[in-house]
Amino acid sequence: MAMKLVAAAKVRRAQDAVLATRPFSETLQSVFGGLISRMGGDTADIPLLTQREVKKVTLAVITGDRGLCGGYNSFMIKKAEARFNELNEAGLDVDMVLIGKKAISYFERRGFPIRKTFECGQNPDSKEALAISEELLNTYLSGETDTIELLYTQFVSLIASQPSVRTLVPFSASEISQKGDEVFSLTSSSGDFEVERTELDAAEPQEFPNDMIFEQDPTQIVNSILPLYLNGQILRTLQESVASELAARMQSMQSASDNAGALAKDLSMQYNRARQAAVTQEILEIVSGAAALE
Repeated sequence: MAMKLVAAAKVRRAQDAVLATRPFSETLQSVFGGLISRMGGDTADIPLLTQREVKKVTLAVITGDRGLCGGYNSFMIKKAEARFNELNEAGLDVDMVLIGKKAISYFERRGFPIRKTFECGQNPDSKEALAISEELLNTYLSGETDTIELLYTQFVSLIASQPSVRTLVPFSASEISQKGDEVFSLTSSSGDFEVERTELDAAEPQEFPNDMIFEQDPTQIVNSILPLYLNGQILRTLQESVASELAARMQSMQSASDNAGALAKDLSMQYNRARQAAVTQEILEIVSGAAALE
């Protein structure tokens, strides 16, 4: 029970971290939408928004550093391995960027092509996200890979999580400027832990007057914004994965506590039956001895 409460406190911290990044994300989305509108939707000179022929794929896989969290790590590892095999069978070259000790241990032992590894702590911050996003960004811009797919565990509820895969780079201009968001909050309704989810609309594109003169070309500004957006996406995904891991740990600890209680009850019942059988046997022996003396 104590471990469950500790995990719940960490889930709440993870949710607070997500909420703290919302103002930055909304501002970035608004400015990006306004700049793309000002450019007339022309993104040909923006590498991170340009699709190219895919010959090589990099899989960025997020797992945890520790166990005791049910199937959280194993589900994601199976998802990543299946995706790797699927891409290989399609004739594509694939390598991996691994985040979390469990994924590192699994794929290193099996000889998978690994580009870079990172640990995944319980309190991911912008510094950790920056190191990961810089590795992914440099890999893509240098032409070493043609697309980067992100595999992480989507937070659904305290009793459910969903291993997910999505294309991280190249970005979609429409998705950045038009996609809404979803935040969650941990509550203790009626004494039980519950999660409330809130759908948020996309931030309105910032309006830049036609006569506004930019010190830099809007294309250059967008090229500067996108790495910030990538860093924000990585941080958000790390926080969501950690929340999923902690929720899985809460559930795992609750199941362990319930199983221990059931086992103790079963053992107590067996002990009582054995003791009762022994007492009954002693009574029968006494009665039999008394009858033999008569």
